[in-house]
Amino acid sequence: MIQDIIERKKDKASISELLKIFPVTAILGPRQAGKTTLAKTFQPDYVFDLENPRDFALLDNPQLSLEGLEGLIMIDEIQRKAELFPLLRFLVDSNPKQRFIILGSASSNLRQQSGESLAGRIGYHYLTGLNLSETGKSSMEELWLRGGFPRSFLTESDSQSMTWRTNFISTFLEKDLNVLGISIPSTSMYRFWVMLSHYHGQTVNFSELGRSFGINNKTAKHYISILEDTFMVRQLMPWHANVSKRLVKSPKIYLRDSGIFHALQSINTMQELRTNPKIGASWEGFALEELISILEKRDSEVYFYAAHSGVEIDLYWQDKGKKIGAEFKFMDAPKTTKSMHQAIADLELDELWVIYPGDRKYRLTEKVWVMPLTDFGQYR
Repeated sequence: MIQDIIERKKDKASISELLKIFPVTAILGPRQAGKTTLAKTFQPDYVFDLENPRDFALLDNPQLSLEGLEGLIMIDEIQRKAELFPLLRFLVDSNPKQRFIILGSASSNLRQQSGESLAGRIGYHYLTGLNLSETGKSSMEELWLRGGFPRSFLTESDSQSMTWRTNFISTFLEKDLNVLGISIPSTSMYRFWVMLSHYHGQTVNFSELGRSFGINNKTAKHYISILEDTFMVRQLMPWHANVSKRLVKSPKIYLRDSGIFHALQSINTMQELRTNPKIGASWEGFALEELISILEKRDSEVYFYAAHSGVEIDLYWQDKGKKIGAEFKFMDAPKTTKSMHQAIADLELDELWVIYPGDRKYRLTEKVWVMPLTDFGQYR
């Protein structure tokens, strides 16, 4: 089993803490990220998988099925029966011997529905794909190419990994979206997703995007929100505190998994990636997600910064009173730029990290450090 090969110790420790605090713990994340495998390591007393027709039918009368149970109860793909949330509130308030671990692969709707019904009774853990602290420094190129979905990363060859990702995309579009009640034709969403991959790492103009695809900007926003809600896409918002500058106000778009990005761009091997004009954008997205996966566990809110003058920083956050920025550069020996110095002044940064694929950390100026991506496991 995948979990036997790569143990997700930090995620498991975080979920263990939530289980001690809350009667209901939710693990949210994309399909095939390993939520079910991880949840089962807590040895639930009862398991209901709502993709299993038998379990789905058992919960047609959920109060009758659940109220007599004791111990840890796991409900997988709970977004398929959102009407369970008010019942869970009644059950955990009535029976202190019941605890629930619920799993879902659609974020905002599930969070809204569960938050309304289970306020103060539920804790959330977001499970991303595998990252370098789990796979090891030596696997960086393989993880970058194949992405963080465990079954994609752990295949025996790059070609098998690409086959897995291609099938994942098809299943996601043809089955998973339908289960969520989304009736957009799979061919249309696929073409939109491919087109969106060309905007990877760029600020997005919804009107331009809609015109390119033959839809209006409202529909383009709706399509992106679907991909965002299912953890396929990230909209990174701009930082707006500096009112003296004319700042970019549109979000940046990233495909959250580098392997899915490469599949949509038909990049099969590292050799193909190294000669592809998208390599810089690919590195930026991969390194950004690696760093954000760490920062989100530290409750840091992340942004990018961009002024119309051309000054920009790929990532900005505050941590323990410090203002920190990051730039992601796919090059052997990054150097400071005029834009970096101006961004340090605009944002009053304490530190600026230039994150690159090398293996040596060194200082460029008093505030600017060049840092290997593989060093960030220690930042956790």
